[in-house]
Amino acid sequence: MKLACILVAAALLGAAVHAQSPDLPQRVAAGDVGPNSAVLWARSATAGTLTFRVSTDPTFVGATVRTAEVLDTTLPAKLFLRNLLPGTTYHYQVQSPLGGIDTGVFKTPRVGGGVQGLRFGVSGDSRGDFLPAGSLSNAATADLDFFVMLGDTIYADVPSPLVPVAQCTNLFEFRDKHIEVLSTFAGVNGIGDLRRSTAFWVSIDDHEVTNDFAGGAAPASDPRFDLTGAYINETNLYLNGLRAFTEYMPTARPSYGQTGDPRTAFKRKLYRKMSYGSDAALMVLDARSFRDQPLPTVTNLNDPAQVFGFLAASYNPARTMLGRVQVDELKADLLAAEQAGTTWKFVMIPEPIQNLGLVAAQDRYEGYAAERAEILAHVSANNIRNVVFVAADVHGTVVNNLTFAAGPGQPQQATSAFEITTGSISYNQPFGPTVVGLAAALGLLSPAQIAFYQSLPLAGKDAFVQTLIDQQVAPLGYDTVGLAGSPINATLTAGGWSATHTFGWTEFEVAPGTGELTVTTWGVLPTATTLPPFIVSSFTVTPQ
Repeated sequence: MKLACILVAAALLGAAVHAQSPDLPQRVAAGDVGPNSAVLWARSATAGTLTFRVSTDPTFVGATVRTAEVLDTTLPAKLFLRNLLPGTTYHYQVQSPLGGIDTGVFKTPRVGGGVQGLRFGVSGDSRGDFLPAGSLSNAATADLDFFVMLGDTIYADVPSPLVPVAQCTNLFEFRDKHIEVLSTFAGVNGIGDLRRSTAFWVSIDDHEVTNDFAGGAAPASDPRFDLTGAYINETNLYLNGLRAFTEYMPTARPSYGQTGDPRTAFKRKLYRKMSYGSDAALMVLDARSFRDQPLPTVTNLNDPAQVFGFLAASYNPARTMLGRVQVDELKADLLAAEQAGTTWKFVMIPEPIQNLGLVAAQDRYEGYAAERAEILAHVSANNIRNVVFVAADVHGTVVNNLTFAAGPGQPQQATSAFEITTGSISYNQPFGPTVVGLAAALGLLSPAQIAFYQSLPLAGKDAFVQTLIDQQVAPLGYDTVGLAGSPINATLTAGGWSATHTFGWTEFEVAPGTGELTVTTWGVLPTATTLPPFIVSSFTVTPQ
């Protein structure tokens, strides 16, 4: 990023952000906020007493005061608040042992009926070697009710300035990765500023541990893991990564009990749900910790036997991505939200559930098609309306309605659900160039086509990549990208149904009264020559 752009970002943030104390280098945060509870988070750079003040008054008159003793400065402190009031804005202040102060704010969810309006943001994928996170520079001032970070909060398997190792292995390396991403770089702390501005929800994907791992598989299936335990989610590498994640995120600490399934029993539970009045229900999934070993990659898309073999194997009903306990909980919570009259049901899933073709499909829900069909059939059979899946991982925005089939080669059945993926916060390149590179490597694009693509403006490049996706999904009987002609009553108001050449985040706004949903993708160019983020695409959806 050019120095001038960094200074612009810093200036934009400086007017609205409380000065950061060097004693609290990763700022402060609030997470897992419910109607009556919240988790406050802070990391002190020095040992001693951290003081938390919490009040509905921004001047902290009559504040509740709590303290936490810091003995290990690599271990953040968490304060678990209870007896909060629903639908209330809370201010909190954290004072370090040396007297440094930082402040934050969060809103507790409403309870009761009536669609009164809701605004939240979603993104994922932040690499410590691609900071600062200028793509978030307008999120901290967007007056969001909450923000969801959908995994890849660090890249533990990519070298970075603070942790220049190919793969984190010990707890201190994993912790340093989180410290790096949450710290100020060139005067900008995009993620830290965002975390202190609103309530935070977060889940893991793979890079909190290592690329494309399957937590429910046997350790012997992946040579990167030691042979501790019966599942990868019992190995030292996984446990170190998950521990650092839960330490550096403002999360509660629930665990499963005796579930009857050894891959989930007594393991850390990252699945969470929350209701926001009649506006929306939120379900945050863990799609990594309990999944089966991925299928072999399709290496030749022109080999019918290999393609059908992958599709047939993906419909094995014994295969799971979420684990049976989480699947059942998700299905029950979706149905309960519909029966309660909740307008929108937002399912936060780290990897896409929409069909994007067979390239790298083994790590997406296309490699676990029987479970995918089970979830979508449940939505359809129970007439669960206004279900929106929101995913990250692919580093770009692709919008599509969701269909499912009972088995390989069977006809696709429509649902009233759709998905939008969100762009990355900071990565080496967005989805678009990645797809073009893969297509070139597979011989699907000629040098002339690549040159044409490179000559296009931003909107033209997005359309080019969308066409590439459509060419991969249409022969398999899947719907092409976009909501036009689908059961969803959607209107495109800016850009297209894909935005694959920018970094950024996605904003969701439920209008009071009508419940109309507006989805806006904010982005910056990879060269960061345009700040603040601009609207890349936007559409509205009328609820059923």
